[in-house]
Parts: sequence; structure tokens; C-alpha cells
Amino acid sequence: MIVGLTGGIGSGKSAAGKYFVELGIDVIDADDISKNILDKNIKAKELFIKNFGDKFLDKKNNINRDLLRSEIFVNEEKKNILESIIHPIVREEIAKFINQSDSIYKLIMVPLIYETNSQDFYDKIIVVDCNEENQILRASERDNKSKENIINIIKNQASRENRNSIADEIILNDSTLDNLRDQVIKVHQKLLGINIDE
Repeated sequence: MIVGLTGGIGSGKSAAGKYFVELGIDVIDADDISKNILDKNIKAKELFIKNFGDKFLDKKNNINRDLLRSEIFVNEEKKNILESIIHPIVREEIAKFINQSDSIYKLIMVPLIYETNSQDFYDKIIVVDCNEENQILRASERDNKSKENIINIIKNQASRENRNSIADEIILNDSTLDNLRDQVIKVHQKLLGINIDE
């Protein structure tokens, strides 16, 4: 069984993912793969430089993500080109992960399932949900970004209503990490077909 774990920026996907790992589930983070592809995958980097030039490379010849992000956000065409380079390789890595995993179900952490209309790929979808105030607080603390920057990212992602509309299970993460862990355990038991008292 292929399970998608999604949620907006700062919702707590990564924390939830760690709890699934603790339960013995194989987890892959599509965001982590895509962040590292341009630096680690030679083919992707060559395609990137061919399309974007070397102005986005820092002194160590790595991609300057902040500069790239600031340009991508305001240029839909460049965003599409970048995605056309990254997404096929991410899909390859995910396929490899699925084939190599012997976990009872495989969990794929993906920030944009609703936005990419890719829900049909998954047998089940879990959404980690929280209110916008918590998103802004967590993401700005974690990423050291301004409140305005985080709000801009939230606006570019699906609304809570739209994201929750594709969920088989919703984990509400407006409380403590212990509460998040408890909810992950309940969802895990449901996925295993274990009947639990609500």
C-alpha cells in the first residue's frame, strides 16, 4: 500500500513522518529529494544550467536556493521549466524506494498532492493540518524567514479546505508533539486494519 502524507508549510509533516519511522514504516521525503537533486544529480544540474545559466550558482558551485526561489515565485514559465527538470527524477527515486521497501505500507511525504492533482497515485492520503497562525510561527522559526514570506508561500499552496478534501485521514496538529504522536499511532493502526476505539 502506498500512502501519501501531505500538508501545508509548517503543518508538521516532517515530525509526523518521524513518528511513522519509529513505528517501523519506510518513509521517503519527496521535498528532500527535490531540494538535493540539483546539487547531487549531474544530469539534473546540467539541464538546470542549460536552461537557467550559472547565475544561480554560488562560489562552491551549488545552487543558491534563496535567489532561485525569489525568481521562480514571480515567473511561472521558469517555475514550470524547473519542475520539468526535477519532477521526473523525483518520480524515479520514489519508484526505486517503493520497489526496495518491504515495509507493510510505504509512506511518501509530498507537500503538493492536491496542487499537482496526483492523488490517484496513492492508496491512502493522510493530511497533517493546522491553523495558519501555527503554520506561520513554525515555518518562520524553522526556516528563519519573514512572516510575509511564509504567508506568500501559504497563498501559493492549496487552501486547507481543498487539501483536506482529498484526505482519507486528517491529523490535526494544533497541539503538542505528544498529541501528534498519539494521532500518528491511531492512523497507523487504522492503516493496519486494527479496530480501535475512537
